[in-house]
Amino acid sequence: MSPVGWIVTPGEAGFESQGRGLAEALGLTPLFKRVRARWPWQRLPGRFWLDPLTRLAEGSDRLDPPWPDVVISCGKIAAPLAAAIRRASGGRIKAAHIQNPLMRLDRFDVVVAPRHDGIRGENVLSTVGAIHPVTPEKLGGAAAHWAAAFASLPRPLVGVLIGGSNGRFVLDPPTMSDFAARLAELARRHGAGLAVTPSRRTGPENKAVLAQALTGLPAFVWNEQGDNPYLGILALADAIVVTEDSVSMTSEALATGKPVHVMRLPGDSARLRRFQHDLIAEGYTRPFTGALERWSYTPPDDTARAALICRQRFGWQ
Repeated sequence: MSPVGWIVTPGEAGFESQGRGLAEALGLTPLFKRVRARWPWQRLPGRFWLDPLTRLAEGSDRLDPPWPDVVISCGKIAAPLAAAIRRASGGRIKAAHIQNPLMRLDRFDVVVAPRHDGIRGENVLSTVGAIHPVTPEKLGGAAAHWAAAFASLPRPLVGVLIGGSNGRFVLDPPTMSDFAARLAELARRHGAGLAVTPSRRTGPENKAVLAQALTGLPAFVWNEQGDNPYLGILALADAIVVTEDSVSMTSEALATGKPVHVMRLPGDSARLRRFQHDLIAEGYTRPFTGALERWSYTPPDDTARAALICRQRFGWQ
């Protein structure tokens, strides 16, 4: 029987994707714990939390024994809770936190943090981007599953991953109108097919703008009904365009080894700008200008490296 791993996050898709990626790479049986904290703890870094396991808000998943073998946390709210679980078990539970925990690093066996977080420590693994569950095996299966759905679209097939406003960057109807016009130009002038998937953060107004701009063009736009084509788009696209608001989406796109064009958005974040700047400087991505370019790179192996370091720190090797 495989070890049981709790993935403790606030519930956002990007956090859960990172936790799932590490859990699967470790061979864990994952159980998601989606947590909420009461005021004012939800606003405070983990180093200021007192008795973390008593600070859960109504609607949060419970964090009670029996404890798992491993707890993987992602997000600042999850960090003090995971550290408290490790402490409550007398140190028996192995704990890995993803991203900067904003508290003492030695509360965890391993901290897996992207380099743009800017933290260093004896138990810290610095990664290029976000770890994730996208693997060559999954991409192969998705390609076979979605091949018929995208067969009528012309080549080159451009996969488009759209995020949304997140408190640092803004995706509003005027910005979406400009973005959609560039995509439509790819289809009209260059004969490209478009396979587009919005996210929950994209919002109905932006989706309406996108749909209108792509009407009559060779474009598949997921309507959020039925199976999510996300992996199929990654697997079958010849090139990928992704909005810059999501480290996870950019990192997952890079797992394909295909050209990844990043669409700039209004707003700013020193951390995310540093992330995107470094990817461009190292030849992983290029800005999306409305044209497609071809280049090659070796996909980052962050998830596999994270799993290897965790196994070593957990004493599993």
